[in-house]
Amino acid sequence: MKSKVKPSILLNWYDQNARTMPWRIGPTDRMAGILPNPYHVWLSEIMLQQTTVATVKSYFIKFVKKWPTLEKLAQADENEITGAWAGLGYYARARNLLRCAKIVKSEYDGKFPTDYNTLITLPGVGPYTAGAIAAIAYDKNEVVVDGNVERVVSRLFNIQTPLPNSKGEITEIARSLTPKVRPGDYAQAVMDLGATVCTPVAPKCLLCPLEQQCLANKNGSANLVPFKLKKKKKPTRKGFIYIVKRVDQAFLLERRPAKG
Repeated sequence: MKSKVKPSILLNWYDQNARTMPWRIGPTDRMAGILPNPYHVWLSEIMLQQTTVATVKSYFIKFVKKWPTLEKLAQADENEITGAWAGLGYYARARNLLRCAKIVKSEYDGKFPTDYNTLITLPGVGPYTAGAIAAIAYDKNEVVVDGNVERVVSRLFNIQTPLPNSKGEITEIARSLTPKVRPGDYAQAVMDLGATVCTPVAPKCLLCPLEQQCLANKNGSANLVPFKLKKKKKPTRKGFIYIVKRVDQAFLLERRPAKG
């Protein structure tokens, strides 16, 4: 899809409005050649899965203080890690954290791979996290799409197809917009814009650097986009006997408990 959106517009906005986070290297330092610690990027991205930035900040600081390097984390006991993880939920993330650390230490000499295809093979690392590590930690030209990016792109192009059906289209548009120069900063710029300006409710369109390019804003539909498929309500049924029949003619029989 052809776009009139120039990455420089968003990057200029980001240079002045980037959020400060304990795992992040700001745009000024990055332009001076200082790159983020891949261990910090990976750890923060795993923690941020299903968890807000506000909650993750204190946990990240605690983890890095206790395990300052990937090598230290790889030597930790699983119970130690799950104990420090308590309160973040989704404990499979904590277990995958240890598995991943051990693999990176033993198979990659303690250094995270730089390419997406290798990163995505690591435990707990999905498409988004692999793209985020490659782009943010190594400035690779990889697309990074989270909920914030989906919202920004959907509004920018006034996409009418509801989520999640529009995910493929959004990813391809996001990929076409990602610049070869400063792709890591650009990925974080879109996410910051979605988190602070192009918010789910009451977007601050007058403060948006992309106000003039945003089709949803021009159409007065920014509050409505992105559309989402309505979840079908599961019917509530009451009865004494239910019959479950499979295509192979087998029936499901279940004895009612003595009580209940």
